[in-house]
Amino acid sequence: MDCCIVSALWYFVALYFLIHFLCFFFADADFTLLWACLVGHRPGNKLKGLVVWVTGASSGIGEELAYQLARCGSRLILSARREDELKRVKRQCLERSNLQDDDILVLPLDLLERMSHEEKTKTAVQYFGHIDILINNGGRSQRSLCLETSIDVYEALMELNFLGTVSITKQVLPHMTQRGTGSIVTVSSTVGLIGAPLATGYSASKHAIQGFFNSLRIELTDYPKIVISTVCPGPVQSQIVHNAFTEELNKPVTSAGNQEHKMSTGRCVHLMLVGIANGVKEMWIAQQPFLLLHYVWQYAPTFAWFITGMLGRKRVQHFKAGLDADCAYFTKPKTS
Repeated sequence: MDCCIVSALWYFVALYFLIHFLCFFFADADFTLLWACLVGHRPGNKLKGLVVWVTGASSGIGEELAYQLARCGSRLILSARREDELKRVKRQCLERSNLQDDDILVLPLDLLERMSHEEKTKTAVQYFGHIDILINNGGRSQRSLCLETSIDVYEALMELNFLGTVSITKQVLPHMTQRGTGSIVTVSSTVGLIGAPLATGYSASKHAIQGFFNSLRIELTDYPKIVISTVCPGPVQSQIVHNAFTEELNKPVTSAGNQEHKMSTGRCVHLMLVGIANGVKEMWIAQQPFLLLHYVWQYAPTFAWFITGMLGRKRVQHFKAGLDADCAYFTKPKTS
Protein backbone atom coordinates (compact mmCIF):
# COMPACT_ATOMS: atom_id res chain seq x y z
CA MET A 1 0.00 0.00 0.00
CA ASP A 2 2.79 2.39 0.97
CA CYS A 3 4.64 1.61 -2.26
CA CYS A 4 1.52 2.44 -4.26
CA ILE A 5 1.17 5.78 -2.50
CA VAL A 6 4.84 6.62 -3.09
CA SER A 7 4.58 5.65 -6.76
CA ALA A 8 1.45 7.73 -7.16
CA LEU A 9 3.20 10.72 -5.59
CA TRP A 10 6.16 10.33 -7.93
CA TYR A 11 3.84 10.15 -10.94
CA PHE A 12 2.04 13.25 -9.72
CA VAL A 13 5.33 15.17 -9.27
CA ALA A 14 6.57 14.03 -12.69
CA LEU A 15 3.29 15.07 -14.31
CA TYR A 16 3.39 18.41 -12.53
CA PHE A 17 6.86 19.24 -13.84
CA LEU A 18 6.06 17.89 -17.31
CA ILE A 19 3.05 20.20 -17.56
CA HIS A 20 5.13 23.17 -16.44
CA PHE A 21 7.87 22.24 -18.91
CA LEU A 22 5.41 22.09 -21.81
CA CYS A 23 3.69 25.31 -20.75
CA PHE A 24 7.05 27.06 -20.66
CA PHE A 25 7.37 26.84 -24.44
CA PHE A 26 4.24 28.99 -24.76
CA ALA A 27 4.88 31.24 -21.76
CA ASP A 28 5.40 34.98 -22.18
CA ALA A 29 6.11 35.79 -18.54
CA ASP A 30 7.75 34.20 -15.50
CA PHE A 31 5.75 31.57 -13.65
CA THR A 32 5.08 33.80 -10.64
CA LEU A 33 3.41 36.38 -12.86
CA LEU A 34 1.50 33.77 -14.87
CA TRP A 35 0.28 32.21 -11.62
CA ALA A 36 -0.98 35.63 -10.54
CA CYS A 37 -2.85 35.80 -13.85
CA LEU A 38 -4.62 32.55 -12.98
CA VAL A 39 -5.44 32.93 -9.30
CA GLY A 40 -4.47 36.47 -8.27
CA HIS A 41 -6.33 39.76 -7.96
CA ARG A 42 -7.85 41.22 -11.11
CA PRO A 43 -6.42 44.66 -12.04
CA GLY A 44 -9.92 46.05 -12.57
CA ASN A 45 -10.81 45.20 -8.97
CA LYS A 46 -7.55 46.08 -7.26
CA LEU A 47 -6.61 49.30 -9.09
CA LYS A 48 -10.02 50.96 -9.31
CA GLY A 49 -10.00 54.42 -7.74
CA LEU A 50 -6.26 54.45 -7.07
CA VAL A 51 -4.16 57.47 -8.08
CA VAL A 52 -1.48 56.34 -10.54
CA TRP A 53 1.31 58.59 -11.86
CA VAL A 54 2.72 57.36 -15.18
CA THR A 55 5.86 58.92 -16.66
CA GLY A 56 6.61 58.50 -20.35
CA ALA A 57 2.84 58.42 -20.93
CA SER A 58 2.81 60.02 -24.38
CA SER A 59 3.63 56.88 -26.39
CA GLY A 60 4.45 53.17 -26.31
CA ILE A 61 4.10 51.27 -23.04
CA GLY A 62 3.26 54.44 -21.11
CA GLU A 63 0.40 55.34 -23.45
CA GLU A 64 -1.03 51.82 -23.28
CA LEU A 65 -0.70 51.88 -19.49
CA ALA A 66 -2.84 55.01 -19.44
CA TYR A 67 -5.58 53.36 -21.53
CA GLN A 68 -5.72 50.14 -19.55
CA LEU A 69 -5.53 51.92 -16.19
CA ALA A 70 -8.37 54.20 -17.29
CA ARG A 71 -10.49 51.15 -18.10
CA CYS A 72 -9.65 49.82 -14.63
CA GLY A 73 -11.04 53.03 -13.14
CA SER A 74 -7.72 54.40 -11.88
CA ARG A 75 -7.30 58.15 -11.53
CA LEU A 76 -4.32 59.24 -13.60
CA ILE A 77 -1.42 61.65 -13.65
CA LEU A 78 0.08 61.59 -17.15
CA SER A 79 3.60 62.91 -17.61
CA ALA A 80 6.04 63.29 -20.50
CA ARG A 81 7.69 66.20 -22.27
CA ARG A 82 5.12 66.64 -25.05
CA GLU A 83 2.02 68.25 -23.56
CA ASP A 84 0.03 68.04 -26.81
CA GLU A 85 0.56 64.26 -26.95
CA LEU A 86 -0.44 63.93 -23.30
CA LYS A 87 -3.67 65.78 -24.02
CA ARG A 88 -4.32 63.39 -26.91
CA VAL A 89 -3.80 60.41 -24.59
CA LYS A 90 -6.13 61.98 -22.02
CA ARG A 91 -8.88 62.38 -24.61
CA GLN A 92 -8.48 58.74 -25.61
CA CYS A 93 -8.61 57.66 -21.96
CA LEU A 94 -11.87 59.54 -21.42
CA GLU A 95 -13.39 58.01 -24.57
CA ARG A 96 -12.41 54.49 -23.54
CA SER A 97 -13.53 54.62 -19.91
CA ASN A 98 -16.03 56.03 -17.46
CA LEU A 99 -13.55 58.54 -16.03
CA GLN A 100 -14.42 62.22 -15.78
CA ASP A 101 -12.23 65.08 -16.97
CA ASP A 102 -10.97 65.89 -13.49
CA ASP A 103 -9.94 62.25 -12.93
CA ILE A 104 -6.93 62.76 -15.22
CA LEU A 105 -4.19 65.35 -14.64
CA VAL A 106 -1.90 66.21 -17.54
CA LEU A 107 1.43 67.11 -15.93
CA PRO A 108 4.25 67.82 -18.43
CA LEU A 109 7.58 66.59 -17.08
CA ASP A 110 11.16 66.40 -18.29
CA LEU A 111 13.17 63.77 -16.42
CA LEU A 112 16.36 65.69 -17.20
CA GLU A 113 15.12 68.82 -15.40
CA ARG A 114 15.60 67.44 -11.92
CA MET A 115 15.21 70.85 -10.27
CA SER A 116 11.56 70.84 -11.36
CA HIS A 117 10.70 67.44 -9.91
CA GLU A 118 9.87 68.67 -6.41
CA GLU A 119 7.40 71.23 -7.78
CA LYS A 120 5.82 68.67 -10.14
CA THR A 121 5.37 66.21 -7.30
CA LYS A 122 3.75 68.87 -5.11
CA THR A 123 1.34 69.68 -7.96
CA ALA A 124 0.40 66.01 -8.30
CA VAL A 125 -0.11 65.54 -4.56
CA GLN A 126 -2.12 68.74 -4.20
CA TYR A 127 -4.40 67.78 -7.10
CA PHE A 128 -5.40 64.33 -5.83
CA GLY A 129 -4.31 64.52 -2.19
CA HIS A 130 -1.94 61.57 -2.51
CA ILE A 131 -0.25 59.18 -4.96
CA ASP A 132 -0.95 55.46 -4.64
CA ILE A 133 1.27 54.18 -7.44
CA LEU A 134 4.22 55.72 -9.29
CA ILE A 135 5.10 53.99 -12.57
CA ASN A 136 8.57 55.04 -13.73
CA ASN A 137 8.29 54.40 -17.44
CA GLY A 138 10.07 57.36 -19.05
CA GLY A 139 13.41 56.85 -20.78
CA ARG A 140 15.25 56.25 -24.05
CA SER A 141 17.02 53.30 -25.64
CA GLN A 142 20.24 53.04 -27.66
CA ARG A 143 21.25 51.62 -31.01
CA SER A 144 25.00 51.92 -31.58
CA LEU A 145 28.32 50.12 -31.18
CA CYS A 146 30.45 51.07 -28.20
CA LEU A 147 33.54 51.83 -30.30
CA GLU A 148 31.57 54.37 -32.33
CA THR A 149 29.56 55.97 -29.52
CA SER A 150 30.33 59.34 -27.97
CA ILE A 151 30.75 59.46 -24.20
CA ASP A 152 28.06 62.17 -24.23
CA VAL A 153 25.53 59.51 -25.23
CA TYR A 154 26.42 57.41 -22.18
CA GLU A 155 26.12 60.45 -19.94
CA ALA A 156 22.70 61.29 -21.40
CA LEU A 157 21.44 57.73 -20.92
CA MET A 158 22.47 57.67 -17.26
CA GLU A 159 21.08 61.16 -16.64
CA LEU A 160 17.72 60.29 -18.19
CA ASN A 161 17.10 56.61 -17.48
CA PHE A 162 18.78 56.34 -14.10
CA LEU A 163 19.13 59.70 -12.36
CA GLY A 164 15.83 61.06 -13.73
CA THR A 165 14.00 58.00 -12.42
CA VAL A 166 15.77 58.15 -9.06
CA SER A 167 14.96 61.85 -8.75
CA ILE A 168 11.20 61.39 -9.25
CA THR A 169 11.23 58.38 -6.92
CA LYS A 170 12.94 60.36 -4.16
CA GLN A 171 10.29 63.07 -4.42
CA VAL A 172 7.35 60.67 -4.26
CA LEU A 173 8.71 58.21 -1.69
CA PRO A 174 8.45 60.50 1.39
CA HIS A 175 4.70 60.93 0.73
CA MET A 176 4.33 57.16 0.66
CA THR A 177 6.35 56.61 3.84
CA GLN A 178 4.22 59.22 5.63
CA ARG A 179 1.06 57.35 4.61
CA GLY A 180 2.70 53.96 5.20
CA THR A 181 1.46 52.61 1.88
CA GLY A 182 2.10 52.87 -1.84
CA SER A 183 3.74 51.21 -4.81
CA ILE A 184 6.68 52.24 -6.97
CA VAL A 185 6.89 50.36 -10.25
CA THR A 186 9.87 50.87 -12.54
CA VAL A 187 10.09 49.66 -16.11
CA SER A 188 13.56 48.20 -16.51
CA SER A 189 14.31 45.76 -19.34
CA THR A 190 15.59 42.33 -20.23
CA VAL A 191 18.93 44.09 -20.74
CA GLY A 192 18.75 45.25 -17.13
CA LEU A 193 19.50 41.62 -16.26
CA ILE A 194 21.31 40.47 -19.40
CA GLY A 195 23.89 42.48 -21.36
CA ALA A 196 23.07 43.17 -25.01
CA PRO A 197 25.17 44.41 -27.94
CA LEU A 198 24.30 47.79 -29.49
CA ALA A 199 22.93 48.84 -26.10
CA THR A 200 25.93 49.12 -23.77
CA GLY A 201 24.82 52.46 -22.33
CA TYR A 202 21.13 51.58 -22.20
CA SER A 203 21.92 48.24 -20.56
CA ALA A 204 24.18 49.97 -18.02
CA SER A 205 21.42 52.43 -17.09
CA LYS A 206 18.94 49.58 -16.60
CA HIS A 207 21.44 47.56 -14.55
CA ALA A 208 21.79 50.66 -12.36
CA ILE A 209 17.99 50.80 -12.02
CA GLN A 210 17.92 47.14 -10.94
CA GLY A 211 20.61 47.71 -8.32
CA PHE A 212 18.99 50.86 -6.95
CA PHE A 213 15.48 49.46 -6.55
CA ASN A 214 16.64 46.06 -5.27
CA SER A 215 18.56 47.91 -2.55
CA LEU A 216 15.70 50.33 -1.87
CA ARG A 217 13.28 47.42 -1.42
CA ILE A 218 15.45 46.08 1.40
CA GLU A 219 15.75 49.52 3.03
CA LEU A 220 11.96 49.74 3.19
CA THR A 221 11.38 46.53 5.12
CA ASP A 222 9.91 48.63 7.98
CA TYR A 223 7.18 49.70 5.52
CA PRO A 224 5.62 46.37 4.51
CA LYS A 225 2.76 48.09 2.66
CA ILE A 226 5.13 49.95 0.31
CA VAL A 227 5.84 47.69 -2.67
CA ILE A 228 8.86 48.18 -4.92
CA SER A 229 8.44 46.41 -8.27
CA THR A 230 10.64 46.25 -11.34
CA VAL A 231 9.42 45.17 -14.75
CA CYS A 232 11.83 43.53 -17.20
CA PRO A 233 10.18 43.42 -20.63
CA GLY A 234 11.77 41.82 -23.64
CA PRO A 235 11.18 43.22 -27.15
CA VAL A 236 7.82 45.03 -27.20
CA GLN A 237 6.10 46.89 -30.02
CA SER A 238 6.61 50.55 -29.14
CA GLN A 239 8.23 53.80 -30.25
CA ILE A 240 11.31 53.34 -28.08
CA VAL A 241 13.48 52.22 -31.01
CA HIS A 242 12.43 55.24 -33.09
CA ASN A 243 13.67 57.58 -30.34
CA ALA A 244 16.83 55.65 -29.47
CA PHE A 245 20.21 57.30 -29.06
CA THR A 246 22.79 56.45 -31.71
CA GLU A 247 26.52 57.24 -31.97
CA GLU A 248 25.96 60.96 -31.40
CA LEU A 249 23.41 62.80 -29.28
CA ASN A 250 21.50 64.42 -32.14
CA LYS A 251 21.89 61.70 -34.77
CA PRO A 252 18.51 60.01 -35.45
CA VAL A 253 17.90 56.31 -35.93
CA THR A 254 17.92 55.53 -39.66
CA SER A 255 15.66 52.47 -39.39
CA ALA A 256 13.43 51.29 -36.55
CA GLY A 257 13.33 47.75 -37.94
CA ASN A 258 10.55 45.21 -38.11
CA GLN A 259 8.37 44.90 -35.00
CA GLU A 260 6.19 41.99 -36.11
CA HIS A 261 8.09 39.46 -34.00
CA LYS A 262 7.81 41.57 -30.82
CA MET A 263 5.22 41.21 -28.07
CA SER A 264 2.17 43.44 -28.45
CA THR A 265 2.12 46.48 -26.19
CA GLY A 266 -1.36 45.53 -24.98
CA ARG A 267 -0.29 42.11 -23.75
CA CYS A 268 2.82 43.49 -22.05
CA VAL A 269 0.83 46.14 -20.19
CA HIS A 270 -1.88 43.65 -19.17
CA LEU A 271 0.77 41.45 -17.58
CA MET A 272 2.30 44.47 -15.87
CA LEU A 273 -1.02 45.46 -14.34
CA VAL A 274 -1.60 41.92 -13.10
CA GLY A 275 1.80 42.07 -11.43
CA ILE A 276 1.10 45.48 -9.91
CA ALA A 277 -2.31 44.36 -8.63
CA ASN A 278 -0.68 41.38 -6.92
CA GLY A 279 2.45 43.07 -5.58
CA VAL A 280 4.91 41.06 -7.70
CA LYS A 281 8.37 42.40 -6.95
CA GLU A 282 10.08 41.52 -10.24
CA MET A 283 8.31 40.72 -13.50
CA TRP A 284 9.90 39.00 -16.46
CA ILE A 285 7.75 39.68 -19.51
CA ALA A 286 9.01 38.32 -22.82
CA GLN A 287 8.19 35.90 -25.58
CA GLN A 288 10.43 32.97 -26.37
CA PRO A 289 13.38 32.68 -26.80
CA PHE A 290 13.96 35.80 -24.69
CA LEU A 291 12.13 34.46 -21.64
CA LEU A 292 14.26 31.32 -21.78
CA LEU A 293 17.39 33.50 -21.63
CA HIS A 294 16.19 34.95 -18.32
CA TYR A 295 16.03 31.49 -16.79
CA VAL A 296 19.29 30.32 -18.35
CA TRP A 297 21.09 33.37 -16.96
CA GLN A 298 19.52 32.73 -13.57
CA TYR A 299 20.39 29.05 -13.28
CA ALA A 300 23.18 28.31 -15.81
CA PRO A 301 25.27 31.46 -16.34
CA THR A 302 28.22 29.67 -17.95
CA PHE A 303 25.96 28.19 -20.62
CA ALA A 304 24.22 31.57 -20.89
CA TRP A 305 27.51 33.27 -21.84
CA PHE A 306 27.91 30.77 -24.67
CA ILE A 307 24.36 31.30 -25.99
CA THR A 308 24.35 35.08 -25.72
CA GLY A 309 27.78 35.22 -27.32
CA MET A 310 26.46 33.46 -30.43
CA LEU A 311 23.27 35.50 -30.58
CA GLY A 312 25.08 38.75 -29.88
CA ARG A 313 27.62 38.13 -32.65
CA LYS A 314 24.78 37.59 -35.10
CA ARG A 315 23.09 40.80 -34.00
CA VAL A 316 26.28 42.82 -34.48
CA GLN A 317 26.79 41.29 -37.93
CA HIS A 318 23.30 42.35 -38.98
CA PHE A 319 23.88 45.86 -37.67
CA LYS A 320 27.22 46.27 -39.46
CA ALA A 321 25.67 44.98 -42.67
CA GLY A 322 22.94 47.60 -42.45
CA LEU A 323 20.25 44.98 -41.78
CA ASP A 324 17.55 44.89 -39.13
CA ALA A 325 19.42 43.96 -35.96
CA ASP A 326 16.16 43.17 -34.16
CA CYS A 327 15.51 40.33 -36.61
CA ALA A 328 18.97 38.83 -36.18
CA TYR A 329 17.65 36.05 -33.98
CA PHE A 330 15.10 34.99 -36.58
CA THR A 331 16.85 35.44 -39.93
CA LYS A 332 20.25 34.86 -41.47
CA PRO A 333 22.29 37.81 -42.73
CA LYS A 334 22.65 37.97 -46.49
CA THR A 335 26.11 37.54 -47.89
CA SER A 336 27.33 39.05 -51.13
